[in-house]
Amino acid sequence: MSTALVELGLICPQERVELVSDALMELEALSVTVEDADADSPDEHALFGEPGMPAPRTGWERSVLKALFPDPSAAQEAATLLMAQHFAQDLHVQGLVTVDEQDWVRITQSQFAPVPITDRFWIVPSWHETPPQARTVMRLDPGLAFGTGTHPTTRMCLRWLAQQGPAAWASVPRVLDYGCGSGILAIAAGLLGAPSIDAVDIDPAAVTATTQNATANGVVLQVGLPDLAQGQYGLVVANILATPLKLLAPLLCQHVAPGGRLLLAGLLERQAEELAAVYAPWLSLSVADQQEGWVLLSGRCD
Repeated sequence: MSTALVELGLICPQERVELVSDALMELEALSVTVEDADADSPDEHALFGEPGMPAPRTGWERSVLKALFPDPSAAQEAATLLMAQHFAQDLHVQGLVTVDEQDWVRITQSQFAPVPITDRFWIVPSWHETPPQARTVMRLDPGLAFGTGTHPTTRMCLRWLAQQGPAAWASVPRVLDYGCGSGILAIAAGLLGAPSIDAVDIDPAAVTATTQNATANGVVLQVGLPDLAQGQYGLVVANILATPLKLLAPLLCQHVAPGGRLLLAGLLERQAEELAAVYAPWLSLSVADQQEGWVLLSGRCD
């Protein structure tokens, strides 16, 4: 199977390479590579020191980030959302380039293995056997969907869901996954015991991906655009970026039932306090988990 992809090129200062790379992956890039922006010029600097000595620096002064997307519209949307973030003031978009056709499915398959969320809950690509210790398994193929459980924000959400026992799920009659992407969180809730789940996204392609992934995992979901979400839910989950989470605060909070929980992800540690302040008029948020500079916020509606 051959697919033509689109490459988004960005010039990025060294101190923001990791942050921007993580953001690109969260914006559904299939892959991100980093190259020296000053390669083959008088300003080129090697990253490797003398044998046995530490490297003189951890990154280039300026880097080129190249992110692969499945089509031009996905790449353009990612660039627009990325450049709207507060950390994007020193970023420069080089442009979009169509990449030569290759067998990207085969390449992707060679790079991914089953992902453990807990000892008993695993995400397993379709071409892998189920690990013997896995008791709850989600089949989801990395690189072929909008979120596959490898990013810290998604893994923290999945870990939180997996840690809720049967009694907790019995007390949550309805779950809302707002900004569902691949449907990974909604499907996880279904596999773990949630009886009724709505999954919504502004992107019709995400709605399609979620529907297909839910069917592949034998999970029944109500999937659609945001106006599908109606009424209140015992659990509302939103794993998106900080800026839309701020704008969505009134909407998300009105969907949380009294005594219900709100779970927010897609946030850096330094953004947690600001976001908690935005949501303070409705509920109190606290850090439920943190990993690699990202945080998971949780709150209960009084």
